[in-house]
Amino acid sequence: MKKLFVSAVAGLAMLGLALPASAFESEFGGYWRTRAFTQGDFGADGSQDLSRVDTRTQLNYTAKFSDNLKFVNVFQMNAVWGDEANQNTYGKVGAKGNNDVQVRRSYLDAGFGDFNVKIGVQPATVARGFLFDDEMAGVNVTYAGSGFDVPVMWVKAVEGGRGKDMNKQDVDMLIVSPNLEVAPNININPVLMGLYSDDSRLGFNEEGDFLLRGSKHYDNPGTEYSSEIALLYLGMNADMDFGVGSAWFTGIYQFGSMDFYKSGWTGATESHDVRAFLVALGGEVNIDPFSIHGQMFYASGQDEKGWKDGDDINVFVQPYGQSYYWSEIMGFGIFDNQASHGSPADQIGNIMAVNLGASMSPMERLTVTADIWYAELAEDAYMGTVDGVEKWEKELGTELNLKATYKLMDNLTLDVVGAYLFAGDATGKDDPYLVGTRLALSF
Repeated sequence: MKKLFVSAVAGLAMLGLALPASAFESEFGGYWRTRAFTQGDFGADGSQDLSRVDTRTQLNYTAKFSDNLKFVNVFQMNAVWGDEANQNTYGKVGAKGNNDVQVRRSYLDAGFGDFNVKIGVQPATVARGFLFDDEMAGVNVTYAGSGFDVPVMWVKAVEGGRGKDMNKQDVDMLIVSPNLEVAPNININPVLMGLYSDDSRLGFNEEGDFLLRGSKHYDNPGTEYSSEIALLYLGMNADMDFGVGSAWFTGIYQFGSMDFYKSGWTGATESHDVRAFLVALGGEVNIDPFSIHGQMFYASGQDEKGWKDGDDINVFVQPYGQSYYWSEIMGFGIFDNQASHGSPADQIGNIMAVNLGASMSPMERLTVTADIWYAELAEDAYMGTVDGVEKWEKELGTELNLKATYKLMDNLTLDVVGAYLFAGDATGKDDPYLVGTRLALSF
Protein backbone atom coordinates (compact mmCIF):
# COMPACT_ATOMS: atom_id res chain seq x y z
CA MET A 1 0.00 0.00 0.00
CA LYS A 2 2.93 2.34 0.67
CA LYS A 3 4.18 1.74 -2.87
CA LEU A 4 0.72 2.52 -4.20
CA PHE A 5 0.57 5.76 -2.22
CA VAL A 6 4.06 6.82 -3.33
CA SER A 7 3.19 6.00 -6.94
CA ALA A 8 -0.02 8.02 -6.74
CA VAL A 9 1.74 11.04 -5.25
CA ALA A 10 4.56 10.76 -7.79
CA GLY A 11 2.04 10.56 -10.62
CA LEU A 12 0.25 13.66 -9.41
CA ALA A 13 3.58 15.48 -9.10
CA MET A 14 4.58 14.50 -12.65
CA LEU A 15 1.21 15.71 -13.88
CA GLY A 16 1.83 19.04 -12.20
CA LEU A 17 5.26 19.36 -13.82
CA ALA A 18 4.04 18.35 -17.26
CA LEU A 19 1.17 20.82 -17.42
CA PRO A 20 1.44 24.60 -17.25
CA ALA A 21 0.33 26.17 -13.98
CA SER A 22 -2.75 27.61 -15.63
CA ALA A 23 -3.89 24.17 -16.86
CA PHE A 24 -5.46 23.19 -13.52
CA GLU A 25 -6.00 24.28 -9.94
CA SER A 26 -5.07 22.18 -6.92
CA GLU A 27 -7.62 21.91 -4.12
CA PHE A 28 -6.61 20.43 -0.77
CA GLY A 29 -8.67 19.47 2.26
CA GLY A 30 -9.06 16.77 4.83
CA TYR A 31 -10.08 15.51 8.21
CA TRP A 32 -8.22 14.38 11.34
CA ARG A 33 -9.54 12.86 14.53
CA THR A 34 -8.23 11.16 17.65
CA ARG A 35 -10.48 9.06 19.88
CA ALA A 36 -9.93 7.71 23.40
CA PHE A 37 -12.58 5.32 24.71
CA THR A 38 -13.50 2.40 26.92
CA GLN A 39 -16.05 -0.25 25.96
CA GLY A 40 -17.14 -2.77 28.57
CA ASP A 41 -19.28 -5.93 28.48
CA PHE A 42 -19.83 -5.75 24.71
CA GLY A 43 -19.30 -9.51 24.58
CA ALA A 44 -19.86 -12.48 26.86
CA ASP A 45 -17.65 -12.69 29.96
CA GLY A 46 -15.63 -9.58 29.04
CA SER A 47 -14.32 -11.09 25.81
CA GLN A 48 -14.78 -7.79 23.92
CA ASP A 49 -13.71 -5.33 26.65
CA LEU A 50 -11.53 -2.63 25.13
CA SER A 51 -9.76 0.58 26.16
CA ARG A 52 -7.68 2.32 23.52
CA VAL A 53 -6.68 5.50 21.67
CA ASP A 54 -6.72 5.68 17.88
CA THR A 55 -6.12 8.29 15.18
CA ARG A 56 -7.43 8.76 11.65
CA THR A 57 -6.11 11.19 9.04
CA GLN A 58 -7.87 11.83 5.74
CA LEU A 59 -6.19 13.88 3.02
CA ASN A 60 -8.15 15.13 0.01
CA TYR A 61 -6.62 16.28 -3.26
CA THR A 62 -8.55 17.47 -6.32
CA ALA A 63 -7.01 18.52 -9.62
CA LYS A 64 -9.55 20.99 -11.05
CA PHE A 65 -9.08 21.51 -14.78
CA SER A 66 -12.36 23.42 -15.14
CA ASP A 67 -15.79 23.57 -13.55
CA ASN A 68 -16.66 20.59 -15.74
CA LEU A 69 -13.59 18.41 -15.24
CA LYS A 70 -12.03 17.30 -11.94
CA PHE A 71 -9.82 14.46 -10.75
CA VAL A 72 -10.71 13.66 -7.12
CA ASN A 73 -8.57 11.65 -4.68
CA VAL A 74 -8.92 10.83 -0.98
CA PHE A 75 -6.24 9.05 1.06
CA GLN A 76 -6.78 7.74 4.60
CA MET A 77 -4.40 6.63 7.35
CA ASN A 78 -5.45 4.81 10.55
CA ALA A 79 -3.37 4.07 13.62
CA VAL A 80 -3.99 2.56 17.04
CA TRP A 81 -1.71 4.10 19.65
CA GLY A 82 0.69 1.36 20.66
CA ASP A 83 -0.27 -0.70 17.57
CA GLU A 84 -3.02 -2.99 18.91
CA ALA A 85 -2.34 -6.71 18.41
CA ASN A 86 0.71 -6.01 16.23
CA GLN A 87 -1.35 -4.69 13.33
CA ASN A 88 1.78 -2.82 12.22
CA THR A 89 0.32 0.68 11.99
CA TYR A 90 2.23 3.92 12.46
CA GLY A 91 0.91 4.06 16.02
CA LYS A 92 3.75 1.88 17.25
CA VAL A 93 7.02 3.17 18.66
CA GLY A 94 9.07 4.49 15.77
CA ALA A 95 5.90 5.39 13.87
CA LYS A 96 6.65 3.14 10.91
CA GLY A 97 3.90 0.80 9.78
CA ASN A 98 3.31 -1.36 6.74
CA ASN A 99 -0.47 -0.98 6.58
CA ASP A 100 -0.89 2.76 6.96
CA VAL A 101 -2.29 4.30 3.78
CA GLN A 102 -5.62 3.49 2.16
CA VAL A 103 -6.87 4.93 -1.12
CA ARG A 104 -10.50 5.68 -0.27
CA ARG A 105 -11.48 7.55 -3.43
CA SER A 106 -10.03 8.15 -6.87
CA TYR A 107 -12.38 9.15 -9.65
CA LEU A 108 -12.96 11.42 -12.63
CA ASP A 109 -15.79 13.96 -12.29
CA ALA A 110 -16.88 15.36 -15.66
CA GLY A 111 -19.82 17.53 -16.73
CA PHE A 112 -21.41 17.44 -20.19
CA GLY A 113 -24.22 19.97 -20.29
CA ASP A 114 -27.08 18.55 -18.23
CA PHE A 115 -25.16 15.34 -17.56
CA ASN A 116 -22.54 14.61 -14.92
CA VAL A 117 -20.36 11.50 -15.05
CA LYS A 118 -18.25 10.08 -12.24
CA ILE A 119 -15.97 7.15 -13.10
CA GLY A 120 -13.79 5.31 -10.59
CA VAL A 121 -13.81 4.65 -6.86
CA GLN A 122 -16.28 7.16 -5.43
CA PRO A 123 -18.76 7.66 -2.56
CA ALA A 124 -22.45 6.91 -2.88
CA THR A 125 -25.44 7.08 -0.53
CA VAL A 126 -28.75 5.42 -1.37
CA ALA A 127 -31.87 5.46 0.83
CA ARG A 128 -30.05 7.14 3.76
CA GLY A 129 -27.68 4.18 3.99
CA PHE A 130 -30.42 1.56 4.40
CA LEU A 131 -29.34 0.38 0.94
CA PHE A 132 -25.88 1.89 0.45
CA ASP A 133 -23.53 4.35 2.14
CA ASP A 134 -19.92 3.65 1.28
CA GLU A 135 -17.26 3.99 -1.37
CA MET A 136 -17.80 1.95 -4.52
CA ALA A 137 -15.99 1.13 -7.74
CA GLY A 138 -18.20 1.95 -10.66
CA VAL A 139 -19.90 4.62 -12.75
CA ASN A 140 -22.47 7.24 -11.76
CA VAL A 141 -24.26 9.11 -14.57
CA THR A 142 -26.64 11.87 -13.42
CA TYR A 143 -29.04 13.91 -15.51
CA ALA A 144 -30.00 17.24 -13.90
CA GLY A 145 -33.30 18.77 -14.96
CA SER A 146 -35.47 21.57 -13.60
CA GLY A 147 -36.44 20.55 -10.07
CA PHE A 148 -35.19 16.99 -10.43
CA ASP A 149 -32.15 14.86 -11.15
CA VAL A 150 -31.77 11.20 -12.12
CA PRO A 151 -28.63 9.34 -11.01
CA VAL A 152 -27.97 5.93 -12.57
CA MET A 153 -25.20 3.93 -10.90
CA TRP A 154 -23.42 0.71 -11.73
CA VAL A 155 -21.51 -0.81 -8.80
CA LYS A 156 -18.97 -3.59 -9.21
CA ALA A 157 -19.29 -5.18 -5.76
CA VAL A 158 -17.16 -8.29 -6.42
CA GLU A 159 -14.92 -9.22 -9.36
CA GLY A 160 -14.77 -12.98 -9.90
CA GLY A 161 -11.31 -12.86 -11.44
CA ARG A 162 -9.46 -15.10 -13.87
CA GLY A 163 -10.26 -18.73 -14.64
CA LYS A 164 -12.95 -21.04 -15.92
CA ASP A 165 -16.42 -19.77 -14.92
CA MET A 166 -14.89 -17.25 -12.51
CA ASN A 167 -16.86 -14.48 -14.20
CA LYS A 168 -19.99 -16.12 -12.79
CA GLN A 169 -18.82 -15.13 -9.33
CA ASP A 170 -19.05 -11.41 -10.13
CA VAL A 171 -21.53 -9.47 -8.00
CA ASP A 172 -23.00 -6.42 -9.77
CA MET A 173 -25.46 -3.78 -8.61
CA LEU A 174 -27.48 -1.33 -10.71
CA ILE A 175 -29.19 1.63 -9.02
CA VAL A 176 -31.65 4.22 -10.34
CA SER A 177 -32.45 6.89 -7.76
CA PRO A 178 -34.21 10.04 -9.08
CA ASN A 179 -34.70 13.06 -6.80
CA LEU A 180 -37.80 15.21 -7.34
CA GLU A 181 -39.01 18.41 -5.70
CA VAL A 182 -42.79 17.84 -5.77
CA ALA A 183 -43.64 21.00 -3.79
CA PRO A 184 -41.76 23.73 -1.92
CA ASN A 185 -39.80 22.03 0.88
CA ILE A 186 -41.07 18.55 -0.09
CA ASN A 187 -38.78 16.12 -1.91
CA ILE A 188 -39.27 12.50 -2.88
CA ASN A 189 -36.66 9.98 -3.97
CA PRO A 190 -37.89 6.70 -5.48
CA VAL A 191 -35.24 3.99 -5.71
CA LEU A 192 -34.86 0.86 -7.81
CA MET A 193 -31.80 -1.27 -7.07
CA GLY A 194 -30.88 -4.65 -8.50
CA LEU A 195 -28.21 -7.05 -7.27
CA TYR A 196 -27.16 -10.11 -9.27
CA SER A 197 -24.58 -12.87 -9.13
CA ASP A 198 -24.63 -16.08 -11.15
CA ASP A 199 -22.63 -17.83 -8.42
CA SER A 200 -21.91 -15.77 -5.31
CA ARG A 201 -19.35 -18.03 -3.64
CA LEU A 202 -16.62 -15.42 -3.92
CA GLY A 203 -19.04 -12.83 -2.63
CA PHE A 204 -19.57 -14.98 0.43
CA ASN A 205 -15.83 -15.23 0.97
CA GLU A 206 -15.44 -11.47 0.79
CA GLU A 207 -18.41 -10.31 2.84
CA GLY A 208 -20.48 -13.16 4.25
CA ASP A 209 -23.64 -11.14 3.66
CA PHE A 210 -25.44 -13.86 1.76
CA LEU A 211 -25.26 -16.56 4.39
CA LEU A 212 -28.18 -16.38 6.81
CA ARG A 213 -25.91 -15.82 9.77
CA GLY A 214 -27.40 -16.15 13.22
CA SER A 215 -29.77 -18.75 11.84
CA LYS A 216 -30.19 -22.11 13.49
CA HIS A 217 -30.71 -23.68 10.11
CA TYR A 218 -27.79 -22.21 8.16
CA ASP A 219 -25.18 -20.91 10.59
CA ASN A 220 -24.83 -23.98 12.79
CA PRO A 221 -24.37 -26.58 10.02
CA GLY A 222 -21.98 -24.20 8.26
CA THR A 223 -22.41 -25.99 4.93
CA GLU A 224 -25.03 -23.98 3.03
CA TYR A 225 -23.66 -21.21 0.82
CA SER A 226 -25.46 -19.00 -1.64
CA SER A 227 -25.22 -19.68 -5.37
CA GLU A 228 -27.28 -17.59 -7.81
CA ILE A 229 -28.66 -14.37 -6.34
CA ALA A 230 -31.19 -12.11 -8.07
CA LEU A 231 -32.57 -9.41 -5.79
CA LEU A 232 -34.56 -6.26 -6.45
CA TYR A 233 -35.08 -3.42 -3.97
CA LEU A 234 -37.97 -1.05 -4.65
CA GLY A 235 -38.00 1.94 -2.32
CA MET A 236 -39.29 5.43 -1.63
CA ASN A 237 -37.71 8.22 0.40
CA ALA A 238 -39.55 11.41 1.33
CA ASP A 239 -38.31 14.56 3.08
CA MET A 240 -40.32 17.53 4.29
CA ASP A 241 -39.17 20.79 5.87
CA PHE A 242 -41.93 22.72 7.66
CA GLY A 243 -40.00 25.64 9.15
CA VAL A 244 -39.87 24.75 12.84
CA GLY A 245 -38.87 21.21 12.03
CA SER A 246 -38.53 18.45 9.47
CA ALA A 247 -39.71 14.90 8.83
CA TRP A 248 -38.52 11.99 6.72
CA PHE A 249 -39.65 8.54 5.61
CA THR A 250 -38.06 5.52 3.91
CA GLY A 251 -39.81 2.36 2.75
CA ILE A 252 -38.16 -0.52 0.89
CA TYR A 253 -39.62 -3.76 -0.49
CA GLN A 254 -37.17 -6.51 -1.36
CA PHE A 255 -38.00 -9.41 -3.66
CA GLY A 256 -36.26 -11.93 -5.88
CA SER A 257 -34.62 -15.28 -5.29
CA MET A 258 -31.55 -16.86 -3.72
CA ASP A 259 -30.21 -20.32 -4.52
CA PHE A 260 -28.20 -22.25 -1.94
CA TYR A 261 -25.87 -25.19 -2.37
CA LYS A 262 -27.24 -28.10 -0.35
CA SER A 263 -23.74 -29.12 0.68
CA GLY A 264 -20.45 -27.24 0.39
CA TRP A 265 -19.84 -25.14 -2.72
CA THR A 266 -20.83 -27.56 -5.47
CA GLY A 267 -23.62 -29.87 -6.52
CA ALA A 268 -27.36 -29.48 -6.25
CA THR A 269 -28.94 -26.20 -5.23
CA GLU A 270 -32.17 -25.27 -3.51
CA SER A 271 -34.03 -22.10 -4.50
CA HIS A 272 -35.85 -19.75 -2.13
CA ASP A 273 -37.98 -16.75 -3.04
CA VAL A 274 -37.18 -13.56 -1.13
CA ARG A 275 -39.97 -11.39 0.26
CA ALA A 276 -38.78 -8.82 2.79
CA PHE A 277 -39.20 -5.17 3.71
CA LEU A 278 -37.79 -2.23 5.66
CA VAL A 279 -39.59 0.88 6.88
CA ALA A 280 -38.13 3.88 8.70
CA LEU A 281 -39.28 7.35 9.67
CA GLY A 282 -38.05 10.23 11.76
CA GLY A 283 -38.24 13.92 12.42
CA GLU A 284 -37.09 16.93 14.38
CA VAL A 285 -38.93 19.86 15.98
CA ASN A 286 -37.24 23.01 17.25
CA ILE A 287 -38.81 24.38 20.45
CA ASP A 288 -36.43 27.00 21.77
CA PRO A 289 -34.11 26.30 23.54
CA PHE A 290 -34.53 22.60 22.73
CA SER A 291 -34.48 20.55 19.57
CA ILE A 292 -36.54 17.37 19.90
CA HIS A 293 -35.78 14.50 17.53
CA GLY A 294 -36.82 10.90 17.06
CA GLN A 295 -36.83 8.00 14.65
CA MET A 296 -37.81 4.38 14.26
CA PHE A 297 -36.99 1.60 11.83
CA TYR A 298 -38.13 -1.96 11.26
CA ALA A 299 -36.43 -4.50 9.00
CA SER A 300 -38.13 -7.86 8.63
CA GLY A 301 -36.60 -11.06 9.95
CA GLN A 302 -36.97 -14.81 9.51
CA ASP A 303 -39.42 -16.86 11.57
CA GLU A 304 -36.95 -19.67 12.15
CA LYS A 305 -39.05 -21.61 14.62
CA GLY A 306 -41.45 -22.62 11.89
CA TRP A 307 -38.90 -22.83 9.07
CA LYS A 308 -39.42 -25.51 6.44
CA ASP A 309 -37.33 -26.30 3.36
CA GLY A 310 -38.57 -24.26 0.43
CA ASP A 311 -40.05 -21.48 2.57
CA ASP A 312 -39.61 -17.88 1.46
CA ILE A 313 -36.72 -15.89 2.86
CA ASN A 314 -38.32 -13.03 4.80
CA VAL A 315 -35.25 -11.53 6.48
CA PHE A 316 -34.19 -8.23 4.90
CA VAL A 317 -31.00 -9.26 3.10
CA GLN A 318 -28.42 -6.50 3.55
CA PRO A 319 -26.82 -5.53 0.24
CA TYR A 320 -23.15 -4.72 -0.19
CA GLY A 321 -22.38 -1.24 1.11
CA GLN A 322 -25.36 -0.95 3.46
CA SER A 323 -24.43 1.19 6.49
CA TYR A 324 -26.78 3.06 8.81
CA TYR A 325 -25.36 4.33 12.10
CA TRP A 326 -27.80 4.84 14.98
CA SER A 327 -27.08 4.40 18.72
CA GLU A 328 -23.64 4.53 20.35
CA ILE A 329 -23.50 0.94 21.68
CA MET A 330 -25.91 -1.09 19.54
CA GLY A 331 -25.48 0.93 16.33
CA PHE A 332 -21.78 1.96 16.14
CA GLY A 333 -22.19 5.73 16.68
CA ILE A 334 -18.97 7.73 17.09
CA PHE A 335 -16.93 4.74 18.31
CA ASP A 336 -17.64 2.35 15.47
CA ASN A 337 -15.10 -0.41 15.99
CA GLN A 338 -17.65 -2.83 17.49
CA ALA A 339 -21.28 -3.13 18.59
CA SER A 340 -22.81 -4.97 21.51
CA HIS A 341 -23.42 -8.72 21.27
CA GLY A 342 -26.51 -9.68 19.29
CA SER A 343 -26.94 -6.34 17.51
CA PRO A 344 -26.51 -6.09 13.72
CA ALA A 345 -24.69 -2.75 14.25
CA ASP A 346 -25.01 -0.69 11.03
CA GLN A 347 -26.25 -3.66 8.97
CA ILE A 348 -30.00 -3.16 9.30
CA GLY A 349 -31.84 -6.47 9.03
CA ASN A 350 -34.04 -8.45 11.44
CA ILE A 351 -34.34 -5.54 13.87
CA MET A 352 -36.77 -2.97 15.24
CA ALA A 353 -35.55 0.19 17.00
CA VAL A 354 -37.22 3.32 18.39
CA ASN A 355 -35.47 6.54 19.44
CA LEU A 356 -36.37 9.78 21.20
CA GLY A 357 -33.87 12.50 21.99
CA ALA A 358 -33.26 16.18 22.59
CA SER A 359 -30.40 18.63 22.22
CA MET A 360 -29.75 22.15 23.48
CA SER A 361 -26.97 24.75 23.64
CA PRO A 362 -26.61 25.94 27.26
CA MET A 363 -23.79 28.25 26.23
CA GLU A 364 -22.04 29.47 23.12
CA ARG A 365 -20.04 26.75 21.33
CA LEU A 366 -21.51 23.95 23.50
CA THR A 367 -24.24 21.50 22.42
CA VAL A 368 -25.56 18.75 24.69
CA THR A 369 -27.54 15.83 23.25
CA ALA A 370 -29.41 13.06 25.10
CA ASP A 371 -31.01 10.01 23.49
CA ILE A 372 -32.90 6.92 24.55
CA TRP A 373 -33.12 3.87 22.29
CA TYR A 374 -35.11 0.67 22.56
CA ALA A 375 -34.29 -2.20 20.20
CA GLU A 376 -35.27 -5.79 19.67
CA LEU A 377 -34.88 -8.34 16.91
CA ALA A 378 -37.80 -8.55 14.49
CA GLU A 379 -37.85 -12.34 14.93
CA ASP A 380 -36.48 -14.48 17.75
CA ALA A 381 -32.84 -15.54 17.45
CA TYR A 382 -31.74 -19.06 18.32
CA MET A 383 -29.45 -18.81 21.36
CA GLY A 384 -28.64 -22.51 21.78
CA THR A 385 -29.97 -25.34 23.91
CA VAL A 386 -30.22 -25.29 27.70
CA ASP A 387 -30.98 -28.61 29.45
CA GLY A 388 -32.25 -30.01 26.18
CA VAL A 389 -34.62 -27.09 25.57
CA GLU A 390 -34.14 -24.64 22.69
CA LYS A 391 -33.62 -21.05 23.83
CA TRP A 392 -34.94 -18.20 21.66
CA GLU A 393 -34.63 -14.48 22.47
CA LYS A 394 -35.33 -11.15 20.74
CA GLU A 395 -34.91 -8.21 23.15
CA LEU A 396 -31.64 -6.28 22.69
CA GLY A 397 -32.38 -3.70 25.39
CA THR A 398 -32.79 -0.03 26.25
CA GLU A 399 -29.83 2.28 25.66
CA LEU A 400 -29.12 5.72 27.10
CA ASN A 401 -26.74 8.09 25.26
CA LEU A 402 -25.35 11.43 26.43
CA LYS A 403 -23.04 13.56 24.27
CA ALA A 404 -21.50 16.99 24.74
CA THR A 405 -19.94 18.73 21.72
CA TYR A 406 -17.76 21.80 22.25
CA LYS A 407 -16.36 23.92 19.43
CA LEU A 408 -12.86 24.72 20.65
CA MET A 409 -12.17 26.96 17.65
CA ASP A 410 -13.06 27.15 13.98
CA ASN A 411 -12.79 23.66 12.45
CA LEU A 412 -11.83 22.01 15.77
CA THR A 413 -14.42 20.23 17.95
CA LEU A 414 -14.36 18.04 21.05
CA ASP A 415 -16.99 15.36 21.74
CA VAL A 416 -17.45 13.65 25.11
CA VAL A 417 -19.75 10.62 25.08
CA GLY A 418 -21.26 8.31 27.67
CA ALA A 419 -23.61 5.41 26.93
CA TYR A 420 -25.20 2.55 28.88
CA LEU A 421 -27.28 -0.37 27.63
CA PHE A 422 -29.77 -2.10 29.91
CA ALA A 423 -29.28 -5.43 28.20
CA GLY A 424 -32.11 -7.64 27.00
CA ASP A 425 -31.84 -11.41 26.85
CA ALA A 426 -30.69 -11.36 23.20
CA THR A 427 -27.69 -9.24 24.25
CA GLY A 428 -26.64 -11.16 27.35
CA LYS A 429 -26.63 -11.01 31.12
CA ASP A 430 -24.21 -8.07 31.43
CA ASP A 431 -25.05 -4.42 30.68
CA PRO A 432 -22.64 -2.92 28.09
CA TYR A 433 -21.26 0.58 28.68
CA LEU A 434 -19.11 3.10 26.81
CA VAL A 435 -17.19 6.23 27.79
CA GLY A 436 -15.14 8.13 25.24
CA THR A 437 -13.94 11.38 23.75
CA ARG A 438 -13.11 12.53 20.23
CA LEU A 439 -11.05 15.51 19.07
CA ALA A 440 -11.78 16.30 15.41
CA LEU A 441 -10.28 18.77 12.91
CA SER A 442 -11.68 19.46 9.45
CA PHE A 443 -10.01 21.60 6.80
